[in-house]
Amino acid sequence: MPGSAPSPIGAEPAAPHTPGTSHPAGEADPGLGGTARFGERLRRAGSGIRWYVTNLMGDTAYRTYLEHHTRHHPGEPPLTEREFWREKMDEQDRNPGARCC
Repeated sequence: MPGSAPSPIGAEPAAPHTPGTSHPAGEADPGLGGTARFGERLRRAGSGIRWYVTNLMGDTAYRTYLEHHTRHHPGEPPLTEREFWREKMDEQDRNPGARCC
């Protein structure tokens, strides 16, 4: 074919593929299946990054505290979110540890 890359010596040129047809074992589907798998991997990567950042920044700290408090201290009222964050910041000020600021 004019304009196409030459085949390796001794190899037959590959037949064009029609999306949706079967493939030999081990070959990737160049049709929408590959795109869908890539989209799913991309979505999962984004979800993992979001989970990491929200936990790193402490966005889930109060919810985690409430879950712990409900399991280990039933019958006792939990701190309000405002009280929780005040206590957390006071503790960090008393014991700075490895924080940056």
